[in-house]
Amino acid sequence: MFHDIPPKIISRMTYLEELDAQDRRKLTPRLKRLRQIPPESGQFLALTARFAPEGKLIEIGTSAAYSTLWLSLAAKERNQKIITFEILIEKYNLAMETVKVSETQEFIQVNYGNAKELLTSFNDIAFCFLDAEKEDYKEFYQLVIPKMVQGGIFLADNVTSHYKDVKPMLDIALQDPRVDALIVPIGKGILFCRVA
Repeated sequence: MFHDIPPKIISRMTYLEELDAQDRRKLTPRLKRLRQIPPESGQFLALTARFAPEGKLIEIGTSAAYSTLWLSLAAKERNQKIITFEILIEKYNLAMETVKVSETQEFIQVNYGNAKELLTSFNDIAFCFLDAEKEDYKEFYQLVIPKMVQGGIFLADNVTSHYKDVKPMLDIALQDPRVDALIVPIGKGILFCRVA
């Protein structure tokens, strides 16, 4: 999966990595920054999504679709799409540009709007990656877990870097009898839950 990443995806990933680094150097305001995952987190997401059980692959918090590109590698191997949700129009437009220039339309579906509303009709979720506003993590966890298939995998980013902000979700997830959960020390900390 990692040895034959198409050049257009690599090119867009490199561009987004540079854009993210510029945002951080310029101290761009939080909501305007890309705030994307590091490459090692992307590889972890792709491998995890690839081996999730049968069902929908979703991502909450698209930003510029950097993590979505990593997830598209798994979607391609599974012959399905990663369905991603973005609430900010500027980031949605950037994500659509990413999909276009990387030619990943066959494996990525970007949805604009509030995922809390858009996910109400979703079921049979096999994989979920959550990387949205941290104060919403608990609500998304409580929304998504009941909609997941047995063996489904729920990942949430930034659980060590934003521990105080995501603690309400962690307090539930790490004690939730519906899942087996642990924190993986990759990137900024990823909560890994497998639905029992």
